Amino acid sequence: MTQDATDPADDEQYDIDELQSKLRDAREELDRRIVGQGDVLDGLFVCILADGNALLESNPGLGKTTMVRTVAEVTDLSFSRIQNTPDLMPSDITGTEIIRETDAGREFVFEKGPIFANVVLADEINRATPKTQAALLEAMQERQVTASGDTYDLPEPFFVLATQNPIDQSGTYALPEAQTDRFMMKLLVDYPGRDQEEEIVDLYTEGSETVPVERVLTREEIRAAQRLVRDVPIAEDIRERAVDLVRRTREAEEIEFGASPRASMALVSTAKARAFLEGRSHVAEEDIEALAAPVLRHRIILDFRSEREGTTADDVIASLLE
Repeated sequence: MTQDATDPADDEQYDIDELQSKLRDAREELDRRIVGQGDVLDGLFVCILADGNALLESNPGLGKTTMVRTVAEVTDLSFSRIQNTPDLMPSDITGTEIIRETDAGREFVFEKGPIFANVVLADEINRATPKTQAALLEAMQERQVTASGDTYDLPEPFFVLATQNPIDQSGTYALPEAQTDRFMMKLLVDYPGRDQEEEIVDLYTEGSETVPVERVLTREEIRAAQRLVRDVPIAEDIRERAVDLVRRTREAEEIEFGASPRASMALVSTAKARAFLEGRSHVAEEDIEALAAPVLRHRIILDFRSEREGTTADDVIASLLE
């Protein structure tokens, strides 16, 4: 992958307090259009600052597409949506070579697919076949696409935000562990409260169909914030607690398969991003505790007895935190 051409010294032109203020403004801008999903929106921003991908799971009709599209709008990032279906081919995502007439005659030209965007919404990712799901793997991990022997770099920043429906599993293909592990966080989108649902109804059944939002951040500012997040200090004892927590997932009786060292890196990276998002200059224990479930819930596999008793991954993670 091509290295970031921006010199880290260029980050000095960005005032940290101003960037953190703009991030708060962007969050408030999202609240104008998205009601009752504050924790999920916070998680998306943490994932963006930590330069990772996110998996959103919820029942239909909870506004996941609107949520992701709005994040792209307020951050001035290009957006594309991929509706995954069983007949979707890898080339439908990455792109394909086409014959184009030129002054010199016919020649093959690579036509870029929807993966070439800053924010890619992979809707209902578990409805795509394993072959098509694998086409996302290189993009998510390497930030590049290979087609006909040539490699094409994806735009920076780049995020895959995928959704899946936990109810209707007919005709779906479970994500393999290798790809699930590529998602930095798994966010659960729940139903809003009654008052919030009434607010949603009023918001979208009166006046214009779409609530307008303003662009608050530029992509250059996001890239600068990502670089600054990496430099957020974390105390040794807090880092050790994050690593110990992940290691305990491999030893707990309720867990058949625990999380890998990639989970330790994700937990520390997202903790730094959360601290930066909240305007702090260091990581606190509360960051580890708040992000343990989103970072680990999709990386552990419970044993049969725990599943039979109705124990969830979040229950086990909460007990490990205690």
